[in-house]
Amino acid sequence: MGNLREIVVVGYDHTALLDLAGPVEVFQAANHGERRYEVTVATLGGRPFTATAGVRVEAGADLLTLDRPIDTLLVVGGWGYDDAASDAVLTSHLRRLALRSRRVAGVCTGAVVLAGAGLLEGKKATTHWAFTGELENRGVEVEPDAIFVCDGQVATSAGVTAGIDLALAMVEQDHGPALARRIAQYLVVFLQRSGGQSQFSVHTRAKPVRDGSLRALLDDIHADPAREWTVPVMARKAMMSVRHFARVFSRNVGVSPAQYVERARVEAAADRLASTADPLDLVARQSGFGSAETLRRAFLRVLGVSPGSYRARFRTTGVA
Repeated sequence: MGNLREIVVVGYDHTALLDLAGPVEVFQAANHGERRYEVTVATLGGRPFTATAGVRVEAGADLLTLDRPIDTLLVVGGWGYDDAASDAVLTSHLRRLALRSRRVAGVCTGAVVLAGAGLLEGKKATTHWAFTGELENRGVEVEPDAIFVCDGQVATSAGVTAGIDLALAMVEQDHGPALARRIAQYLVVFLQRSGGQSQFSVHTRAKPVRDGSLRALLDDIHADPAREWTVPVMARKAMMSVRHFARVFSRNVGVSPAQYVERARVEAAADRLASTADPLDLVARQSGFGSAETLRRAFLRVLGVSPGSYRARFRTTGVA
């Protein structure tokens, strides 16, 4: 095949169509003017599979008999990820083919399938923001804010459209930034988007809390984030000493009380920025921040983007 790199895309029933189509379009666009990639869709038995909205996708190879060297083994995500991750036949062949691949990648919840195959052991990874807990439960070191993570020869991406970002990064690794930039321009996407996936998962991510007094406190914080939520106030609300409360809160919630309050206020501010035209200083006061500048610093810390950028991206499509 010379310098032609084969990308084997692994599909299964209930695959997300964009998880599949996004990276495929990137690699196909890289072939304009010079053939650089050959994309092969593979399934167990070489059978067609059902993707989003009942779309049937034909396979070009059978994972059971595929035995040639592969450049990149790419597993896509979708609602069928849990069945795929627990399919002993599929995961055993993923492990076998990974040994014959230069690079292994997972798009969205495809990362969970890789974890099910034991291919993320000792690796940092990411996945769709709503499913990072699935990876953590499998013992994977997760970078929850990342759009994609490359750790050695294993790469994973955040959800859905982030598969395009990951594929562009792989093209840049293989052929340099100029080609990746041309493809991004052709597909009308950013070569590198601003901010991580926290801006899409603005709602506070916290571990489930069993302690009833803490659960009630968290509900109160979200109901009125602008209230004065100092540690002594929260400790009294939870009926604990300040010292004991700080320890119990961090152990049960996973972040410090101050970090949680800041994230809850950012969440409230983000909702207002997306749903109103209120000026930043008003949004800041309504959300519990003392000033627009304090709000801006908190947004950059928590979401990686400014309040103005967040509003521009999430308030409207611009159709009006």
